[in-house]
Amino acid sequence: MTMTPTGALYHCVETGRGNVASIIDKEIWTYERLATEVERLAGGLVARGLRKGDRIALHMANLPELVIAYHACFRVGAIAAPLNIRFKAAELRPLLQRLRPALYIGQAALYSQIASIDSSILASNRRFVVDGPVNDPRVQPWTSLFADVNGEPVRRTLDVDAPAVLLTTSGSTGQPKFVIHTLETLSKIAESFEHLDLDSDQTAALAVPMVHASGLFTMLACIRFSVPFVLLERFDPDVLLDAIERHQCTWVLGLPVMFAALLRRQQARARNVDSLRTCLAGGDVCPPQLQDQFPSFFGIPLRSFLVSTEVCGSLTYGLQPGPISRTVPGAQVRLVDDNDVPVSPGEVGELVLRGPHVTIGYWAGPGMVADAPEGGWFHTGDLLRQDEKGNLWFVSRKKHLIIRGGSNISPIEVEQVLITHPAVRDAAVVGVPDPELGQRVAGFVQLATSAHSVNLDEIRAHVAQQIADYKVPESLTIVGEIPRNALGKVDRKLLLLMISECERQDTSLLRA
Repeated sequence: MTMTPTGALYHCVETGRGNVASIIDKEIWTYERLATEVERLAGGLVARGLRKGDRIALHMANLPELVIAYHACFRVGAIAAPLNIRFKAAELRPLLQRLRPALYIGQAALYSQIASIDSSILASNRRFVVDGPVNDPRVQPWTSLFADVNGEPVRRTLDVDAPAVLLTTSGSTGQPKFVIHTLETLSKIAESFEHLDLDSDQTAALAVPMVHASGLFTMLACIRFSVPFVLLERFDPDVLLDAIERHQCTWVLGLPVMFAALLRRQQARARNVDSLRTCLAGGDVCPPQLQDQFPSFFGIPLRSFLVSTEVCGSLTYGLQPGPISRTVPGAQVRLVDDNDVPVSPGEVGELVLRGPHVTIGYWAGPGMVADAPEGGWFHTGDLLRQDEKGNLWFVSRKKHLIIRGGSNISPIEVEQVLITHPAVRDAAVVGVPDPELGQRVAGFVQLATSAHSVNLDEIRAHVAQQIADYKVPESLTIVGEIPRNALGKVDRKLLLLMISECERQDTSLLRA
């Protein structure tokens, strides 16, 4: 029988498995305190007429109130719809228009991006904030949602296979898609964290946003395994390093770009991080250079593994530096060609996965699911190859693969070579249309702060010594910062737009 996420929370209370659920600054939240607040909010939602399947928009940084709100949604059968806290009003409006939430629960500091949303999309009497006053008469404190703590407990029969949360992910058309996870898939994802070394002997530091998959999954897994987690409102490398030192954290999951920032700050001012036992980089390709340098300053390796909003649980970290993952025992994993035929060992194929922790599809409206995995197999769009030891090596995103003169080029491979140059801090590569070759390779570099005078031709020559000539960027552009999207990944669409705009205006960026 499935132990739902909220069931896991109540199980911790009933069994007394650990007392501390979370630490925020110096404030301790016990499982009993969390469960009490969840029950109060759940009762209040029912009293206000919230029905199963109603969407509740959650718009907060990493606060304990977000943990409570998620579990209250799960408790009553409402659908939690977390909103990206980096989105502006123009990005949030179409999302809310599609969601038509029955309720909005947000953070005062973020509400300014919601204030202009029309009441026909978000009702005036359904706007609540968890902290601080807001200069808007339509906004109510979220405490007014809470039911009496001595009231009757919520009693609802839940469908564990119905949508429980909608997580936004970038769509191929530019319009974000809503990835559906159910109580069943969320439970299985949380259980799968045992393959990421998460157990009750750990203390986790949670700095990835819980409005995204990685943060939500980590929070649920910590509660599932009674792992105390230090909750940081937002990622700040110095704040996270201080928290690791103060609370003796042992387990950290984050994006590669987060670990790169941690490495820089630890180099600048060392903290005592001897407590660390597990550091995991997922959600994007982890540069080998970062993995090589990490142990010298943190005393442990930086593990890398492949994970996505749609599926988490089939793969675990690689045992050596590089873009490597391993298959979890019992997982259903295949590498296939364009005809869905399995490729031979050593050949590149698209990763497809099947299992109880895979999304059921994309939300297209109440009661409507689009692009459900055919036969249960989810096509990730990631191109990998498997070596003789069974390791899965990431090659490229299928849609990012550059085809130049009939030859396939992985932008990831070129980027990883670019950042080995001492003058380069970060790099990105895209394919731009070419009438003869189909595509040509265009590179962008963010220079290291120590780089004073740089010859771009020297950087290209450095790259040419390590990879085939046809992979070397024909142009290199210096940018102040490599643009990244709201999920922290390289924004290749924006880079292509930058190139198009320069060509349209007949101007040029600083490039070779």
